[in-house]
Amino acid sequence: MRTWLLAASLTSCVVLAGCAQVRVTERQFFRPDAPGAVKERLANPAVRALAVPGQDGTMLNGVLLEQPGAHNTVLYFGGNMFHLDRHGDQLLAMLAPCGSNLAVFDYRGYGRNGGKPSVEHLRTDALALFDAVNARHPGRVVVHGQSLGSFMAAYVAAMRPVLGTVLETTATSAEDLVASNIPWYARPFVRIDLEASLRQVDNRVAAARFQAASLVIVAGQDKMTPPRLGKQVFHAIPRSDKQLLLLEQAGHNDALRTDAARNAYCGFVRGRQP
Repeated sequence: MRTWLLAASLTSCVVLAGCAQVRVTERQFFRPDAPGAVKERLANPAVRALAVPGQDGTMLNGVLLEQPGAHNTVLYFGGNMFHLDRHGDQLLAMLAPCGSNLAVFDYRGYGRNGGKPSVEHLRTDALALFDAVNARHPGRVVVHGQSLGSFMAAYVAAMRPVLGTVLETTATSAEDLVASNIPWYARPFVRIDLEASLRQVDNRVAAARFQAASLVIVAGQDKMTPPRLGKQVFHAIPRSDKQLLLLEQAGHNDALRTDAARNAYCGFVRGRQP
């Protein structure tokens, strides 16, 4: 999630300008590509292109890796800096050993896709992607979201019959995320003014509606989405088959870097069978 830019602007406002009110809009959360941005291409020859139309007709481009003997398919939602053509091979190498099929897409306005991102568009796009992947593998889709993607995965899990849910380095709400980036000494004096669409974003509300097993991955050294926020999302899940994976030495974007973390993740995914 592009919280480092948000944090910098908040700190400047509070420390340099003495702001009593901080106005936060969608533009501070979403940073789509500039037109004509240079793209790379995936090297993995086993993947094939997959395009899904959004609700408004915008094509959502991604890839699908299908593996022999796979019992389920992971639909992955990346963070705000995730680009399929730049990070896809690394992601596939990390997750494919779990033995699941893997579907990965760029967000609208990012990488291979046109359009402009917004809270509403990303939510409807996430449902469209799930519906398309689930049509290929009915009842066998696990949703996995990292950072910004965890809000997409949680929304889908609240609205659709997923096989399982993974929320990696997640947060509770847009408001809490903003507040966590305001210096502690200034918080009592600052009022956060969120755009209306951002006030709707709360993973605790989504988590309370989960109908399948879930794994919440929390990184102890995460400076962007503090561990306490991920733990609050975990506690909001009402089911007994939820799991919390606390990785004390991991950071925001490298939670699954160790063999132990990947083994725990793969164990959860492999256990999700229709």
